[in-house]
Amino acid sequence: MTQETISFAELGLHPSVVAAIAEVGFEEPSPIQQQAIPLVLAGHDIIGQAQTGTGKTAAFGLPLLSRIDPSRREPQILVLAPTRELALQVAESFETFSRQLPSVNVVAVYGGAPMGPQLGALRRGAQVIVATPGRLIDHLSRNANLLSSIEYLVLDEADEMLKLGFMEDLEVIFNAIPANRQTLLFSATLPASIRGIAEKHLREPKHVKIASKTQTVARIDQAHLMVHADQKANAVLRLLEVEDFDALIAFVRTKQATLDLTTALEAKGHKVAALNGDIAQNQRERVIESLKDGRIDIVVATDVAARGLDVPRITHVLNVDMPYDPESYVHRIGRTGRAGRDGRALLLVTPRERRMLQVIERVTGQKVAEATLPDAQQVLAARIARLEKKLAPLAERATDKQKELLAQLQSQLNCSVEDLAVALLAKATEGQALTSQEVEREYPIAPVMNRERRDRRERNDGKGSERRERSERRGERAERGGERGDRRERRLAPLTEGRVRCRTALGVRDGVAARNLLGAILNEGGLARESIGRIQVRESFSLIELPEEGLERLLGKLKDTRVVGKQLKLRRYRED
Repeated sequence: MTQETISFAELGLHPSVVAAIAEVGFEEPSPIQQQAIPLVLAGHDIIGQAQTGTGKTAAFGLPLLSRIDPSRREPQILVLAPTRELALQVAESFETFSRQLPSVNVVAVYGGAPMGPQLGALRRGAQVIVATPGRLIDHLSRNANLLSSIEYLVLDEADEMLKLGFMEDLEVIFNAIPANRQTLLFSATLPASIRGIAEKHLREPKHVKIASKTQTVARIDQAHLMVHADQKANAVLRLLEVEDFDALIAFVRTKQATLDLTTALEAKGHKVAALNGDIAQNQRERVIESLKDGRIDIVVATDVAARGLDVPRITHVLNVDMPYDPESYVHRIGRTGRAGRDGRALLLVTPRERRMLQVIERVTGQKVAEATLPDAQQVLAARIARLEKKLAPLAERATDKQKELLAQLQSQLNCSVEDLAVALLAKATEGQALTSQEVEREYPIAPVMNRERRDRRERNDGKGSERRERSERRGERAERGGERGDRRERRLAPLTEGRVRCRTALGVRDGVAARNLLGAILNEGGLARESIGRIQVRESFSLIELPEEGLERLLGKLKDTRVVGKQLKLRRYRED
């Protein structure tokens, strides 16, 4: 069987596993899956040499789930991962793969999280444990027989586990598992230490090796944007407002996601169509022709449906869902930048997917620069610019007949020219939000980085409550204009002549960044960039240098301005 024609069912997987992966859009196995799955199903130990992101989780997860006994409510599969992030990612994949298997439970066991829920899940009889070595040792100290029923052991990214110093923990875990288990070892590299583990703990292992030859196209401008998973649709809608694209293809992982996103985009007036594996070939061809001739501007597609898609007018690729491997990423972004043209590729990244982004950068050898999602002011500016572009030629071509009609309507409606113009403008904008506050409500987006940084800091040392208390005390002192805080601000940021310092009660804890404040003042206050001085964002407030001349008028303009959904309430900062 060739790679082009083989299917997951033909590899001998359990029908329920095949049904589960078909639901989420897996249609053809990757090279490592084609090689590894038959060997795992046959009971062989394996040494797999492959980069993260080549599809290796499915290469061991699918056949192992096909072999376990769901009726036995005890641990049967143990997957060891070097980091919390990878453990969560693998556990999530196992949950997806086992959706059609009755009574299969998966538990992720990792440090930095309470023991209680993990202990509860283990007591309820999880058949699959995905764990970091350190936390698993903690559980073994409580229950020495925890792993006595394990039949299948996976070492995922074994080289990374050794780099992190888990060798002694691994030996303890090996001794706690029955010797007649099936062991699968996956590693990007095979140094002597990994080979030593294989010789000691694997039985006549089969070797599987996948070489990565991925390289991206230099003329494609690549960027990633951090976003929470449940806010992807709003992120996409914001991007489409500000990106200057001719045609765009948006990639998602599943067939259902193509339909959901297409519906959301259609509701906002975009000319869009879906492409997935359920769409007949003749309909697919009609969609591509519509994209070529401009009847539609956006296609939302799965990877399989987009194979061979070559439309020169595609200027943008938007990776709404993270691809499963670097090769898929390269294939996706190759849909733009065709025929020597420049292209732009954007990738939405959730906090859990940061690691996969690093894999893509490492394998492709190219940095995917970080960009920021458009804020409400940028969306509003883009809307107004489009309106101007639309109205400018109409104003130039205005005829005497149209002017006569304008006078007639004004008379019949008994209104001023200004009122009539406003009414026609409302019709032209089709009810679009035309203030930054309304745009913020239309496309709400919570910032990722600040919240993620606080969560990580609190997990690292277990002193989150103490930190929050100290932060709140500092914020209270700043709110009262405490002398200590004032002295520090004066020392760090001396004022430039002709400027005064203004203060807002919005700070880091509100998810505010300097760019948010700058954008709000530029767009709502009508200032030039060079007239705004230093912006200092603190935990519970921010300080902004503004021109002293015309300050009261400016503060009046900014009176109702909102930033990240909260009122700016900017006022002059009294330093004496």
